[in-house]
Amino acid sequence: MDILIGIGLALAISLLARAVGFDRERAFYPLVMIVIASYYVLFAVMDGSMQALIPETLAMTAFVLAAIFGFRRNLWLVVAALAAHGLFDLVHPHIISNHGVPVWWPTFCGAYDIVAALFLAFLLKRGQPPAVAQVRT
Repeated sequence: MDILIGIGLALAISLLARAVGFDRERAFYPLVMIVIASYYVLFAVMDGSMQALIPETLAMTAFVLAAIFGFRRNLWLVVAALAAHGLFDLVHPHIISNHGVPVWWPTFCGAYDIVAALFLAFLLKRGQPPAVAQVRT
């Protein structure tokens, strides 16, 4: 059920963003990536686990940097970061012990991430938003 909810929520948010024009801004999906990357850190803080906080912060930093670099250079990097985070969700319980993470979260978030990556890829194939940032002088 958590997978279906993740898929449904990603589609609903992506379609809403398209309908109201949020995703016409290059920053929308990179910001989504940054928010997504922060949740495991939030769960570690909620659990009070410094042991989980350090690896979660390192992982978050990698995804935040990918989002920033993708925003500045090419949104296909954000597609890759979203998809990679979806895969990270699947292996997360096996590599980082974070008792603050709800048991359903990795499959829910993984489904959301993959659908969001696919939706952004679809938009980029259509040329909206532009994949590469305009250089301002």
